[in-house]
Amino acid sequence: GGHMNCYRCGTEIDHQWICPGCNADLSVFKKALVYSNLFYNEGLEKAGVRDLSGAIVSLKNSLKFNKYNIQARNLLGLVYYEMGEVVDALSEWVISSNYQPEDNLAVQYIEEIRYDRAHLKECNQTIKKYNQALLYCQQESRDLAIIQLKKVLSLNPKLVKAHQLMALLYIQEDKLEQAKKALRNAGKIDANNTLTLHYLKEVNHRLKMKNKDKKSKDDDLLSYKSGNEMIIMPKRFTEFSLGSALLYLVIGLAIGAAVIGFLVVPGVRKDAQKEVNQNLISANDTISSQSQTINRLEQQIAQLQQQIEDMNAAQEEEPEEVTSYELLILGYAAYGEEDFITAGEYLSMVDVDHISQEALEMFEPIWEEVAPVYYEDLYEKAYLYYDTANYKDAITGFAKIVAYDPDYSEGYATYYLAQSYRKNDNMDAAREYYQYIIDNYPNTELARTAENYINEE
Repeated sequence: GGHMNCYRCGTEIDHQWICPGCNADLSVFKKALVYSNLFYNEGLEKAGVRDLSGAIVSLKNSLKFNKYNIQARNLLGLVYYEMGEVVDALSEWVISSNYQPEDNLAVQYIEEIRYDRAHLKECNQTIKKYNQALLYCQQESRDLAIIQLKKVLSLNPKLVKAHQLMALLYIQEDKLEQAKKALRNAGKIDANNTLTLHYLKEVNHRLKMKNKDKKSKDDDLLSYKSGNEMIIMPKRFTEFSLGSALLYLVIGLAIGAAVIGFLVVPGVRKDAQKEVNQNLISANDTISSQSQTINRLEQQIAQLQQQIEDMNAAQEEEPEEVTSYELLILGYAAYGEEDFITAGEYLSMVDVDHISQEALEMFEPIWEEVAPVYYEDLYEKAYLYYDTANYKDAITGFAKIVAYDPDYSEGYATYYLAQSYRKNDNMDAAREYYQYIIDNYPNTELARTAENYINEE
């Protein structure tokens, strides 16, 4: 784009074929620039129809012919970013902004990413978790890998390679429908990715084979659709014509009526009469015994009430212990199912002062493993509430974290709790937490901001 400089001496050139500065032959150089722009346009077209992996190839070719093609480099960064590859995107933009520091969109992109601290942290988490998933794949722990990838995709839903890896794991687990869904998700982001299409072909082939097997088994079954339901029945079972169906219905009704008339009704009548007589006799008995029972029960009630009062006095201490043990059991069960988030919810409520030594010894190692995962998840959710101006839920989340560790995430948890309180019009509650930041993180950006809010009042 724009003006051109000689590749050898840097003199600005116009339409000359020979450089006025150093007499270099510019014909090949200019041809290279033309090719670079051609490939850039091709990349732009592919990106426009969501063929992102195709666009990457074209844009890389464009940069081979002219590494200073800023537009091509910036677009390459954007394509990487759209595929969830934030690090690759940043690399291109950093190179771009070094080649052309003035009026360059790349500078703006970098600023935006740097400004959004939470997003940067998420990207970091994504990379760690994706690598962890790969490690699990090497160790053949496919279920654990899938759990990690789900976390990755909740943080970065555009990461194409995570969708692809997920599909590959589902194919190995023979969960073909889920594999197909993962590949569709990958296809929504990058429409023409060779790897995605390759996996999709494999899944469709396997589904076909599966259906063939099913068909040969179901050959003696007839199936047809009624509304949305699939009706399946043996071939032997032929359907009646309407006339014969009605005939059977009439015969059935006649037989039913006969059974009721001859067998059921007389028996019922006889039983009813007998029951009435018996009820009369037993009612008289009951009345006389009832009055004795009432006296006895009244005495028992008085005794029981006394017992309840005594027990209540004795039981002031109990409830705390019971709930702590219940929470411990629930937490342990969730931990067993590798649901660390639920486990954390229960275990964080256990009151360690109210459980036995043995229970404490069971609690501590699990808590050590669960806590980081639980609080990280809590922090992400709370930040999301904060980000979407839902300060009430943000306060709940950040308060739990701060109660656990006021220095969580280098004080950011406390800072965001203060911010949430302030934005929820509760400056009194916020002040204490701003003060904590000022006292414990002196000379930091956080402390300066906290001071500003306190002084603003």
